Amino acid sequence: MQKIIIDQEFKDLLPPLDSETFALLEENILEHGCRDSLVLWQGILIDGHNRYAICTKHKIPFSTTTKDFATREDVLIWIISTQVARRNLTPLQLSHYRGLHYQADKRIIANESGKNQHSKMAAEAKNLAKLQVSEVSGHNDHQAPDASTANRLAEQYHVSPKTVRRDAKVAATIDALGELSPNAKKKILSGEVAIDKKELEALATLPNKELIKLAKAIDKGSYDKSTFSHTAPANEGLPSFDPKGTQKASALLKTATNDFQRELQLLAINSDSADRNVALKAALKAHLTKLEGIYKRL
Repeated sequence: MQKIIIDQEFKDLLPPLDSETFALLEENILEHGCRDSLVLWQGILIDGHNRYAICTKHKIPFSTTTKDFATREDVLIWIISTQVARRNLTPLQLSHYRGLHYQADKRIIANESGKNQHSKMAAEAKNLAKLQVSEVSGHNDHQAPDASTANRLAEQYHVSPKTVRRDAKVAATIDALGELSPNAKKKILSGEVAIDKKELEALATLPNKELIKLAKAIDKGSYDKSTFSHTAPANEGLPSFDPKGTQKASALLKTATNDFQRELQLLAINSDSADRNVALKAALKAHLTKLEGIYKRL
């Protein structure tokens, strides 16, 4: 049987089938065989994960077809578009997909312009820091790339550009929680935990420690909206300054950087090696949120 690579990021994009639907699919494949080809990109499975699991379990032959994409972002967008067209998704699942599409599209635009080539993390940091640039700039005849991306995706998904940008924040929150607890992310997207888009958007400003507590609460089924909904926005308490006040802006950036460095030192001392990467990602997300708050005030 052909060896196929499973990419966890791609797999996690697919809403899991409920047990009844999976059983029906398994019964159909056992009776008729796997009639639809699995779709691969560079040997990585990008469509047909459930069929592949069933065929592997029962040693049933299957065929494959290969698609060519220039980047991982192009693959992500193709998977998202396929799932949106194929499945009956909940409003929150749709919001998550739109937000991921927006983020991936912005990374493609940045890379095509010759920016953010150093690493995927650097690209993500740049994109998240500029998440609200179109809201700050307003509408004009020479729209920033973020604005044009939001407008184009808004037309594609039949929503407003503002909704697309908000969806990006919702997706970032869900994925940050998923880094801490995959089960918490699953509960959110399946609707098992009662948390809506507006709450998720607000929770994007949670400090790293509170985000960890939130992930644990959702995982354990003890999430209480009132416990986390009062969290202050990321830029609350920042002193106001003139857009040209570069000295004050520099001071804010220095403070944020020092705070982040202290957080890294604490992680190095207190975190177990097995949890260090997860904690580091959560700390970085929190730092980027602070930078975004400073960026919006410039």
